[in-house]
Amino acid sequence: MTFSSRTGWRCVVACIFLLCAGAWGEQSRQTLVPVPSRPAAPKFSLQDVDGEQHRLSDYGGKVVAINFWATWCPPCLREMPSMQRLWDQLKEKDFVILAIDVGEDDETVFRFTVALDTPLEFPLLLDHEGKIVAQWPVLGLPTTFIVDKRGRVAYRAVGGREWDHPEFSSVVNALIDE
Repeated sequence: MTFSSRTGWRCVVACIFLLCAGAWGEQSRQTLVPVPSRPAAPKFSLQDVDGEQHRLSDYGGKVVAINFWATWCPPCLREMPSMQRLWDQLKEKDFVILAIDVGEDDETVFRFTVALDTPLEFPLLLDHEGKIVAQWPVLGLPTTFIVDKRGRVAYRAVGGREWDHPEFSSVVNALIDE
């Protein structure tokens, strides 16, 4: 399936979101799901909200949390403050969070960030056309992948989480220590 228009992509994501939206409470208590084969993470290059280019390869040797989200997704919004808290805990280590907004324009994402109670300090990347999200096995928004220091997908989480929960930070710290 290809997504030739932004509208088509949004419709598909909206349908998937509706299936996942009710599971916030249950999903947030679950652990990360290990990806046994640890496949290589699909490479990408995207601009952030400030126009700076980010490539996954820029973060070689670090553990990378890649979060696919949208401003219209309630579980995405609820998990953002906990992602910032996790970032605050681990930003001095070999760890980075890349939050990839799916299918929205710069102005929408900018208005969202200005309205947040918790300022986000990690990079917010823009996948305007949904080309990058289509390369990843995203089942709904939010979906987060944890990529190990060797560039392999080690864990996946579908649905919102409390990212600063000790269970999640211990998984990330274990990957940092590998």
